[in-house]
Amino acid sequence: MLQQTQVATVIDYYDRWMKRWPTVEKLAAATLEEVNQMWVGLGYYSRGRRLHEGAQKVVSELDGQMPKTTAGLLKQLPGVGRYTAGAISSIALGQVTGAVDGNVIRVLCHALWTISGTLVDPERPGDFNQVMMELDARVCTPKSPLCSQCPVQNHRHAFRKVLLSSSYQNTSL
Repeated sequence: MLQQTQVATVIDYYDRWMKRWPTVEKLAAATLEEVNQMWVGLGYYSRGRRLHEGAQKVVSELDGQMPKTTAGLLKQLPGVGRYTAGAISSIALGQVTGAVDGNVIRVLCHALWTISGTLVDPERPGDFNQVMMELDARVCTPKSPLCSQCPVQNHRHAFRKVLLSSSYQNTSL
């Protein structure tokens, strides 16, 4: 409910939702029309539909048990992407995983400007910035990053750390 919606707006909806469907089994038994009625005013109706579909899958295919890992959430629940899986995994399951949304990006961008400024070659600043943009366009693509082809992969501590500990393949850094 909090994706793209402020906490103050969600509180009343969440309280009503939990009062009506306190368990995944009760939500799974609801009709889509009931779910959509409860969702009126929150927008992005696909979110409510996905919650309902996820509850039905948990009850009918997963013996009422939510997946216990980030990878499981991503693979087994409809509509769950990296951000949602990361948020659930870290908040509800205590797993060490990131959850990157627009707010996190904004916070990290402040640090990234400083880091980027320290990396720029003072003798060839334009070349550095053009290379970074070209890496993004050709290698670090949003959908299918080519990490194994990255010319700077062996120089990045983060890349090595991801290779050793990540459950994601082709994680873009």
